[in-house]
Amino acid sequence: MAPAHTETDLSFLLDHTSHVLRTRMTAALAEIGLTPRMHCVLVHALEEERTQVQLAEIGDMDKTTMVVTVDALEKAGLAERRPSTRDRRARVIAVTEEGARVAARSQAIADGVHQDTLATLPEDQREALVTALNALVGGHLATPVENPRPVRRARERQ
Repeated sequence: MAPAHTETDLSFLLDHTSHVLRTRMTAALAEIGLTPRMHCVLVHALEEERTQVQLAEIGDMDKTTMVVTVDALEKAGLAERRPSTRDRRARVIAVTEEGARVAARSQAIADGVHQDTLATLPEDQREALVTALNALVGGHLATPVENPRPVRRARERQ
């Protein structure tokens, strides 16, 4: 008695591939003691001086998750909170020399996970997939829809 699908279940396809890619990325980065969030903070903090709030927005993290992530980076000696050079009221996340070395390794790992994933497709489909996903991210699916009951993302297991 279930209704017939009239379209491909795009939600399932995107959600499943995203979940599996996240698990692969998490496992790969764990080999050097990082989480994907730690990698995200390190890489984006190296690009330019950024506050915790700015980095949280880039990494789509709430305040609590961001604080825990930066605490872990500080404990590992990879980053530290410092006063901003532009606004003395603001604090930024500064990456240490060791953190920059680890970020270079983690970026190579992330690139490898992405490369391995795309390599499972025939060569002529790789660019088409990336182009199509970029079109969705830059267009119809660029911004979440306001919802009285916010959609929760699945929690990542530690």
